[in-house]
Amino acid sequence: MLNGKNIILVGGTGSFGNKLVETVLARYKPSKVIVFSRGELKQYEMAQRFSRAEYRCMRYFIGDVRDLERLHRAFKDVDVVVNAAALKHVPIAEYNPEEAIKTNIMGAMNIVNAAIDAGVEKIINLSTDKASNPINLYGATKLCADKLFIAGNNLVGKQDTAFSVVRYGNVLGSSGSVIPFFRQKCQTGRLPVTDKRMTRFWISLQDGVDFVLDCLERMVGGEIFIPKLPSTSIVDLAKAIAPECEVDMIGIRPGEKLHEVLVPEDEARCTVEHDNHFVIQPDFEFFRRRFKADQYKPVPEGFSYASDTNPWKLDVSQIREILKRNHL
Repeated sequence: MLNGKNIILVGGTGSFGNKLVETVLARYKPSKVIVFSRGELKQYEMAQRFSRAEYRCMRYFIGDVRDLERLHRAFKDVDVVVNAAALKHVPIAEYNPEEAIKTNIMGAMNIVNAAIDAGVEKIINLSTDKASNPINLYGATKLCADKLFIAGNNLVGKQDTAFSVVRYGNVLGSSGSVIPFFRQKCQTGRLPVTDKRMTRFWISLQDGVDFVLDCLERMVGGEIFIPKLPSTSIVDLAKAIAPECEVDMIGIRPGEKLHEVLVPEDEARCTVEHDNHFVIQPDFEFFRRRFKADQYKPVPEGFSYASDTNPWKLDVSQIREILKRNHL
């Protein structure tokens, strides 16, 4: 699928970007893998990691998604775009709304326009469960980004450019996630937990990368792909990480939900189910012609996919096993 292709990973120096590059280089023989991001230090560190002769396809491009001209330059001769660029910290976005809008919304619009102008074949945007029925600014900006990427399919004319979205939950052990935070707080003997009722969806870094690569192969343009994931209570997660610690309830942070939703009830009417994922379908004529509907079945009326009602729940021992398996 990616052999001989030029791939660019936008916002590519984080946990997801490093794992995606590692996986692509192990499985395929791309012509170029371009990492586009703002941070020169992280790019330098990544270049040291992927410095051997077999990584000669690697390229590093300093730039910002807010800069359309720079994106035009970066996307020249690119076949595949994976967008992982975003301001993602919920309380920080609440406090700095203009900055989140500039990156997450205006940046998404720039990527859509630059990709169409460059004739890119496939573009996947990484989204979040917080984009579903959002109550915080981060979720609202990601919902807007999702809409912009899906609508990009209407702007391509006769060229073979397709936009799709991948939406999933919290990534185990990613930078800024609660697991490294709990590990750090273990030393104090007390873990701060927002609310004992809180639940979340979880996906491992490798599973997230594998799902994105699978969606790149499946996509026809316009889909929102959602993997079937386990969920946990935040209290069980704390117990799995540090059973010896006391738990302090500190209250929900600004913009947080008790439970997250990946497929809201309002979108059930256009959602179909596969063995290991769901697809929220767009209302595009070309999509109905290209999509392999016989591989899917409609979800029941009134269906929703939420972390508190998810039938796939992990207990403390299962969480420990997953953390061990992922070296967390």
